[in-house]
Amino acid sequence: MYRSFPVFSRASALPKNRAARKFFYGMTPILAFDIETVPDVSGLRKLYGHAPDTPDGEVAQIAFDRKREATGSDFLPLHLHRVVAISCALRDRDSFRVWSLGESGESEAELLQRFFDGIEKYTPQLVSWNGSGFDLPVLNYRALIHGVHAARFWDLGEEDRDFRWNNYIGRYHSRHLDLMDVLAMYQGRGNAPLDQMAQLLGLPGKLGLDGSKVWDAFQQGHIGAIRSYCETDVANTYLLYLRFQLVRGITDTVAYRRECDLVRATLLKSGEIHWREFLAGWADEG
Repeated sequence: MYRSFPVFSRASALPKNRAARKFFYGMTPILAFDIETVPDVSGLRKLYGHAPDTPDGEVAQIAFDRKREATGSDFLPLHLHRVVAISCALRDRDSFRVWSLGESGESEAELLQRFFDGIEKYTPQLVSWNGSGFDLPVLNYRALIHGVHAARFWDLGEEDRDFRWNNYIGRYHSRHLDLMDVLAMYQGRGNAPLDQMAQLLGLPGKLGLDGSKVWDAFQQGHIGAIRSYCETDVANTYLLYLRFQLVRGITDTVAYRRECDLVRATLLKSGEIHWREFLAGWADEG
């Protein structure tokens, strides 16, 4: 398990056909990412004056009840989500990897810094599913709270002129590609869940958990299960991105299948239970 962004070997994983080489030769690293969160109990205590000895579960439940009474939903405001897992699928011209940043016991601030350090080092193409609506705003709020350094992410052209016209912040810029937002044509009523879209493509979709169960799993100390669940989500996201590149004509069918084969081969080497389940649920068509 990689603790931070990996150092790649030079063993070539490049496709050999012309269309794919055009896409992958000298390519910008592609980083699909996903996060998992729980209620920020410490923040809730601070904002609402709960006694220090009030159990975490009770603090969170009061917040859920307050939010449900006000809006009909218990989904907390984004700034009150604490990040407990960040998973990444990284495709470099020489390799493909899926992993969760840091160790399971590391602090939120450490996880955030690892994520933004990776952007600082690689300037990757970011890929997400609803990253503009959830993941990145949460990461931004939490980075602000912890004072996390993220200069490359926030560059709007002050340091790199190319970022003036294509940066991570602009909704209609491509340096961060929120697949859900783009496919919905930037219309909220067109949004589709990752799980269902993945299954429609013959992918496994969500395995083991869903977002509504993360808090319970966290309270029970099942951080490993949360990280595994997050990793399968990011694998689904990356494979949806590959199909999107095929649809766009950025790559062709031969290259697309070769990339899917690379993902399969990488996951097969792992031997971890969640990857065995993922591969079992992935239709042969890819």
